[in-house]
Amino acid sequence: MDLSSKSVLVVGAGIMGAGIAQVAAQSMRFAGQQVFLHDAREGVAEQAKAKLASTLQGLVSKGKLTTQACESALARIVPVSSLDEVARSGLGLVVEAIVENLEVKRTLFQDLENLVSEDCVLATNTSSISVTAIANGLKHPERLVGMHFFNPVPLMKLVEVVSGLHTGGAVAQGIFELSQVWGKVPVHAKSTPGFIVNRIARPFYAETLALLQEQAASPALLDACLKAVGFRMGPCELMDLIGHDTNFAVTNSVYEANFYDKRYVPSLLQRELVDAGMLGRKTGRGFYRYPEGVPALPPVQFEPVASCAAAPTVADDRHSGVVVKGVHIVPTDGRTTGELARDLETTAVVVHDRMMGASLTGSGATGRAPAVAFATAAGLSAEQRAVAVAHLLSQGVEPHEVVDTPGLVVARTVAMLINEAADAVHQAVCTPADADAAMKLGVNYPAGPFEWLRAWSAQSVVVLLDRLDAHYRGERYRVSPWLRAQA
Repeated sequence: MDLSSKSVLVVGAGIMGAGIAQVAAQSMRFAGQQVFLHDAREGVAEQAKAKLASTLQGLVSKGKLTTQACESALARIVPVSSLDEVARSGLGLVVEAIVENLEVKRTLFQDLENLVSEDCVLATNTSSISVTAIANGLKHPERLVGMHFFNPVPLMKLVEVVSGLHTGGAVAQGIFELSQVWGKVPVHAKSTPGFIVNRIARPFYAETLALLQEQAASPALLDACLKAVGFRMGPCELMDLIGHDTNFAVTNSVYEANFYDKRYVPSLLQRELVDAGMLGRKTGRGFYRYPEGVPALPPVQFEPVASCAAAPTVADDRHSGVVVKGVHIVPTDGRTTGELARDLETTAVVVHDRMMGASLTGSGATGRAPAVAFATAAGLSAEQRAVAVAHLLSQGVEPHEVVDTPGLVVARTVAMLINEAADAVHQAVCTPADADAAMKLGVNYPAGPFEWLRAWSAQSVVVLLDRLDAHYRGERYRVSPWLRAQA
């Protein structure tokens, strides 16, 4: 099914709809193609085109777009006040980008079905509503497909092509190929709660919220630890940017849609922020105050140990860490320092977070070494703590102490991202390759979950998750059957 030579109607001229219209118009390669832009609010489509003209002319002034390309793209976008105006214009595709409300979307598509030809493809840009549910009631539900763009549409490469229960294979493939013509990277997904990105990303927020509720560390430290391994923004910083009302609503939606599966349970702490009106950047305060933003971490505090740099470092066959001057310095495997101290029969135990490779790439924009969380066993002396801090500093990282929690920060977060992606593959929502592409392109993760898995090992991830599960005694950390099979 070739959709690249047919006219497109975009319904909804908000930020997403206008962005979709821009991408479609700039990518059109055949003479005579048009992008019709409609919004139920009077004058909004015209305003969206005017704003787009200003944006494109700005690109021309910067030398990023030719005057001819700008004028051609704008000429292809035609605001329309009524859907009847384009009903007989040979439309090949309608892309809906209106309010996230099932009944409103369903009514729109039922109305459109009476206006367009039977071979016109109907696409929804929904980020969370079931494509199957939207298609319910259509005469031809097989032609409805999800075409989920990410904001800002002109810059973000990912498009989730979401197939509902009735979506025709040719329709999904046609949208997949059109997305490529429009310069995007499409991935196939099955219509399940959250699709790929919004589903797999839940632990990135949830683990940090859980650690904050346990008072394990400050928001700034949790953010710093995750940025140290390549995430562009920490979870707290990102939730403040998204808005806690929006993030909390999406979490609730995924939780409800999964029949209240404990893996997706919302956070009481985040609900408190929403109830207090502390929604993040848009209200001036969330985890941080704005415009100040994320505060700098305090400097590392420890008493230097004489000749520590030359201290003998030896391996121990009871763990994957090292022993320096009698102190066991161990990367987390899901055991707390208390559990390790019991197993090793010594209190000279320090557990540090997984560095995931990216930690050691440099000091970043702050000029400081990457932050790494560590915890100490009860009974560890100040001198023994100093030995561990000095050793970690010698590895090119900046160690910051947190409360003794299983899996610390990075390890438990990445393990849960891997686990969620594994379940998505287990349930045929997507392939491992599409999961990796979606998370890197849709939310700018430094690696895909299956790339992390290959670098870490399925057995180690399963062991860590099983220990988290045993510690918290709930359903949240249950291991995906797919992941356990790999181990």
